[in-house]
Amino acid sequence: MSRWILLVAAAFATAPATVTAADTLLVGNKADASVWALSTETGLRTGTFSTGDGPHEVVVSPDRSLAVVGDYGTDEPGRTLTVINWPERKVSRTVDLVENTRPHGLRFIPDSHRVVVTTEGSQRVLVVDLGTGRIEHRIDVGGTPHMVALSPDGRRAYATLLREGGVAVIDVEAGEVVGRVATGEGAEGVDVTPDGREVWVGNRAADTVSVIDAERLEVVATLPSASFPIRVVLTPDGRHALVTNARSAELAVFDVARREEVARIALAEDGREYRETMLGRAALPIGAIVHPDGSRAFVAVSGGDEVAVIDTSDWSVAARWATGAEPDALALIPAGGGESGEE
Repeated sequence: MSRWILLVAAAFATAPATVTAADTLLVGNKADASVWALSTETGLRTGTFSTGDGPHEVVVSPDRSLAVVGDYGTDEPGRTLTVINWPERKVSRTVDLVENTRPHGLRFIPDSHRVVVTTEGSQRVLVVDLGTGRIEHRIDVGGTPHMVALSPDGRRAYATLLREGGVAVIDVEAGEVVGRVATGEGAEGVDVTPDGREVWVGNRAADTVSVIDAERLEVVATLPSASFPIRVVLTPDGRHALVTNARSAELAVFDVARREEVARIALAEDGREYRETMLGRAALPIGAIVHPDGSRAFVAVSGGDEVAVIDTSDWSVAARWATGAEPDALALIPAGGGESGEE
């Protein structure tokens, strides 16, 4: 099937909201204030959820019962989280973060009812109970927190400080900063290796990726990654780190053990017309996620209103699926996710 047929079919075909035969890819569309649910088998839309303005990140609870969206806002700062009850396929509540505006980075704590969220407007990292809507911790990080990642046990959070060029290390239960690590100018994307031993950080203005030893809290390697490395995601087996390079519209693949780039995939298409973005009219790939079985990666091509599907066996673009306007955030829910509330 041609790329254009795939795009048109995905844009207009909407299956019933109860479809669970395939895994689901959730796509946050910033300019549409929406989250689309796409089948990972066909790329077809199976559901649409309204959010607050400017949804920048979306995460799924470990028990797969909830999806949570950070409503960053557009011209006016956002201050809410949109909570989607996945078994019921509906928005169940909106959590008001009060004075904590511009929520961005999000991660679920393993208990499945609390999230860690960065708020750029108040320069804090919050721990929020989604059941009660209560903010358990307001953690001042002394900078502008953007993205956040958690250790596998959920006890430590690593929040990138975009303007300060580093990472704030946070004890989640104590609700306090326990360390800081300088990485590079424009620290933004961050992920933790599955064994919890390393933290990988993309420094978008420095065109580098920093590797932090999680025990010593020291940078142990700095890797070149041109240009504008904006997100970092580790594969489930921990063998590769995928880095979206926004300015060059490429996905860089790093061998984690060797700490070197081993592949680079072009995500823009010659002759395409792209929307206006923060980098001008550009493809602007941002969010990325890897399927749990490691066979495919998904990259939000924000300027093209599409998701690029990457075959990890040969690091090639296997398909392109249409999304809403200006996709960024991505999350995955396995087939049947949330039906039993069990892993």
